[in-house]
Amino acid sequence: MKKGKVSKSRVKSEGSHPKIFTKSRIFLFCTTLPFIVILFLFAYLPLFGWSYAFVDYKPGLPIFQQVWVGLKFFKQMFVPANGFLQSLTNTLAMSALNLIVTPLPIIFALLLAEVKNRKMSRIIQTISSIPNFISWILVYAISFAFFSNSGIINTLLEGWGVISSPTNILANANAAWFYQTANGIWKGIGWSAILYIAALAGVDPELYEAAEIDGAGRFQKAIHISVPGIMPTYAVLLLLGISAMLSSGFDQYYVFGNPMVIQKLQVIDVYVYNYGIGSMQYAYATAVGIFKTIISVALLFGANAAMKKATGRSIT
Repeated sequence: MKKGKVSKSRVKSEGSHPKIFTKSRIFLFCTTLPFIVILFLFAYLPLFGWSYAFVDYKPGLPIFQQVWVGLKFFKQMFVPANGFLQSLTNTLAMSALNLIVTPLPIIFALLLAEVKNRKMSRIIQTISSIPNFISWILVYAISFAFFSNSGIINTLLEGWGVISSPTNILANANAAWFYQTANGIWKGIGWSAILYIAALAGVDPELYEAAEIDGAGRFQKAIHISVPGIMPTYAVLLLLGISAMLSSGFDQYYVFGNPMVIQKLQVIDVYVYNYGIGSMQYAYATAVGIFKTIISVALLFGANAAMKKATGRSIT
């Protein structure tokens, strides 16, 4: 081909625009379409139910025949006698404790990575992950068997003369937040560590070899290589944890709730259940749910912006 001349095929390829609707793209869209439909049906369509928070809901009547009350139930949340503020305090306190202990799975993953015997490492990982699959009903049964007045711990301590009378931590309101945090650690630390173990597997082994040549010890390699390799995963999980601060859970606190500690363990989810199902105040419970969703979204965007400004990492 002579200089200065361009082949027709090259002009055609450079001048043409890529096709949007190709067979491969249509196939990919079709594979994701069922999930988009499911997401719409179960995540967005139910948002129509938010309208019940603005009416004095009477079961059996269509929404358009309900009496409009505006923001009545949103204002009702902040009346101290209703107990919502106490539930909000409980939720934020226990969520804050759960965020404080989030580095524990990282530490566990780092220690597990130092176990050179692969068989022993797998056994430890399996045993530590099993509690995640135990229901909170069984966890309560185990706790009751060990820590109740007639439980194993009190029986042994009394028999050894360590204590003169049994101590029931399940009915101790002052220790309720810390005890439930400890239960959450025991139940989830092994399962949570799996994500960090996977993140460690993605760290370039040559970095460890170079550090070892430079004289770095195991602790120095963990601090300067392993921890930075885990940080992107931790940042994302921390952001998601902050956004879910008002969704601290239902099963755990509902099961462990009793008249002695209910004032400390009634989180927002339990509060909504008690009012929505127990007291049949459906409109008020819906208003509380809307409040929780809006604050959770605000926390997510706020934490994401703060994390991006401070570290340059974000989920967007």
